[in-house]
Amino acid sequence: MTQDWNPRAAEVQNNQLLAYDKMRHTCPVAYDEQLGYSIFKHADVMGILNNPDIYSNHVSTRHIAVPNGMDGPLHMAFRRINDKYFTPARMAHFEPMCRKVIRDLIQTLPRDEPIEIMGSFAKYYAIRIQNAFMGWPSSLETPLLEWIEKNRRATLKQDREEITKIAIEFDHYIHQLLNERRQAGISPTQDITTELMHDLVDLPEQHIHRVMTEEELISLLRNWTVGELSTISASAGILLKFIAEHQDEQHRLRQHFDEIPAAIEEIMRLEDPLVSNRRRTKCPVHLGGKDIPENARLTINWVSANRDESAFENALTYNPHRDQTNNLVYGAGIHNCPGAPLARLELRLLLEEFLTHTQHIQLLAPHEIENAIYPVAGYAKVQLIIRS
Repeated sequence: MTQDWNPRAAEVQNNQLLAYDKMRHTCPVAYDEQLGYSIFKHADVMGILNNPDIYSNHVSTRHIAVPNGMDGPLHMAFRRINDKYFTPARMAHFEPMCRKVIRDLIQTLPRDEPIEIMGSFAKYYAIRIQNAFMGWPSSLETPLLEWIEKNRRATLKQDREEITKIAIEFDHYIHQLLNERRQAGISPTQDITTELMHDLVDLPEQHIHRVMTEEELISLLRNWTVGELSTISASAGILLKFIAEHQDEQHRLRQHFDEIPAAIEEIMRLEDPLVSNRRRTKCPVHLGGKDIPENARLTINWVSANRDESAFENALTYNPHRDQTNNLVYGAGIHNCPGAPLARLELRLLLEEFLTHTQHIQLLAPHEIENAIYPVAGYAKVQLIIRS
């Protein structure tokens, strides 16, 4: 089949935002051998999200993906377990601990000199909050940071053998955490990880009511952790770069903390921290002017959909007061982001604490910024100066 584009071409990698904007206008459904059919327009993406009976989330034949790599009643059964950990009450309980993690990290950052925020703050911010939420020990921080870097390199090279090897390494960490809790007997560590081990999956169609298997537990924890670490780290860089670059908005938000949540939604719409997700067709479809066969691979491009002029007036302009109904940063439909409440909490507290404990955040020259390369969004390097 003829390829419509090359998602790994230099002009795409050098500026993903600009490249995806161009694809949305010139080839809104684009085929290539790596990603299958990439979907760039908001309306087409919504058509996929709102029709899970036609577009399947079950895209991997090698391993299960709990819960969002499942369809139908199976997805709903595991989603019920997932969602009980992201209620308003749970978020309120976690907020003081989350705030302290962020505040302590900010206090370690040097003042009045250039710092590279992705390496000195963003990656630690993501992993320490995740460890705190899950109840994982600080001793896991270094191994997980090393794992993230190995996974990033393997993903960029598209080395399938290495990616599989690294995935098994991550699963080993989770095995150890689960076994430690089992070996503790009647006095295990009381945290979310332990709680998950006792949750019951209700599968009425199969007349089954049981605890999760080891494979299901590891998959759920992998889904929470791996996705969270990369997107939250990317989000930190996107947010801090934006407020450093837009001094008037930084000043306004310092005066009006109640405006921070709306500002974050809009910044994330303009620069979505998650580039894409996959789907699979359950039957032949006609989408974006193309006839797509059954069992075809689709790649939803969130970055493009969230910058679509047909869904947002003056879409490429920052407007924190706009209606965010069409915002797809956390997806939509039954497979919307399982951890959205936690992500919103983490990002709100990030800006609140930075604006509370600094007087000024300044962006260095544009040449000091290095864009991230697909499949990662945001920035690889951002140089800032923080003044207190």
